[in-house]
Amino acid sequence: MFFDIPRRTRHRRFLRPAGAAALALGLATVTGCSSDSGSGDETIKVGLVASLSGTYKSVGTDLRDGFDLYLKTHDNKLGGRKVELIVADEGDGPPTAVPAATKLVKKDKVDVLTGLVGGGSVNAVLPLVNQAKIPFLGSNARPEVKDDTYVWTTSFMSDEPGKAIAPYVKEKVNGPVYAIGPDYQGGYDELRGFTDEFKRIKGELANPDGKTKWTPFPQTTNFMPYFAEIAKTDAKAVYCFYAGKAAIDFAKQYAQSDIADLPLYTAFVTEGSVLQAEGQAAKGIYSVLNYAPDLDNAANRKFAADWTAEHDTQPTTYAMSSYDAAAVLDKAIADAAKKGDVTPQTINKAIDGLGQIDSPRGSWEFGAKSHAPVQTWYLRQVRPDGNQLSNVMVQDLATLGG
Repeated sequence: MFFDIPRRTRHRRFLRPAGAAALALGLATVTGCSSDSGSGDETIKVGLVASLSGTYKSVGTDLRDGFDLYLKTHDNKLGGRKVELIVADEGDGPPTAVPAATKLVKKDKVDVLTGLVGGGSVNAVLPLVNQAKIPFLGSNARPEVKDDTYVWTTSFMSDEPGKAIAPYVKEKVNGPVYAIGPDYQGGYDELRGFTDEFKRIKGELANPDGKTKWTPFPQTTNFMPYFAEIAKTDAKAVYCFYAGKAAIDFAKQYAQSDIADLPLYTAFVTEGSVLQAEGQAAKGIYSVLNYAPDLDNAANRKFAADWTAEHDTQPTTYAMSSYDAAAVLDKAIADAAKKGDVTPQTINKAIDGLGQIDSPRGSWEFGAKSHAPVQTWYLRQVRPDGNQLSNVMVQDLATLGG
């Protein structure tokens, strides 16, 4: 399991509580923020907020470790400058995410903010980002926002996974599909992407009222009553979104339920350490994501090898997106330095002009309208890979973003 810091990286003291002292990465003494001076030896302060406790601890841990992997493999520098990474705990959402981010911005005076697992957390933190005028480089799913001047994401818009897989499900399933997900911002976005696209292409939902079934978050741990309801419908397949501990509960119980023979299509249910915890219950599950650990390109071969050497597990989309957030900052800070002072504003402007990013998922670039990746989505299925189960890439699904 990789919820905790692997033994080989524990010499690097990560700060989990939001109120902890700053973490300095690298051997040199911290001399100040880049926003105070344009000199080439100044240190860049990066604040990373992620769920290091609660339902999505495994997701947040990967966000933290993906960013750190990039630093470790790039001499603890971004754009040629030393980095001070300050890590804070998002917990389960806005009540803990907002004070964590507030400390980073107002007390620690970070130059850049990154991370955030939940869409609700993103919405809650954005006023702080806009007021401080610092770039926020999100590394997990993001909802639509009204003002994205300082907002970017290296992962995806929250409605894209469902939108990408809906045509495939419509083609493969001969009959109605039941939609189910958690009742919070991320769940609403993820399921809306699927149901809107599915209905647009004349797919039929098996839900009696034609609307997604919502399960209370985070308190729902027993999904059996919901599976009993699905069994009473004429559903020929199920589409859902769950992650973290909720994904483990859902997958294990699904395999033991009266609907276990119905094909299960998902976003995130089998991603990350949850797959190991689900075991054989996950076998055969289809998922849609912007990354698969077996993608054959040079960037992914290096990333996967470096990750596996540190963690003894396969890399995840969470780790990859955070790794890419560091890669984006690496290029943007270097570009800003060439043109003059490195400040939050010049870093933000440089991000806007980056163009193609060479990534483990395949090359991508920020969409002009969304400030999110224009990228390929992949269909994966949990299949035996040697002596373990793995999310094996089956085929490309769609290219989305703009």
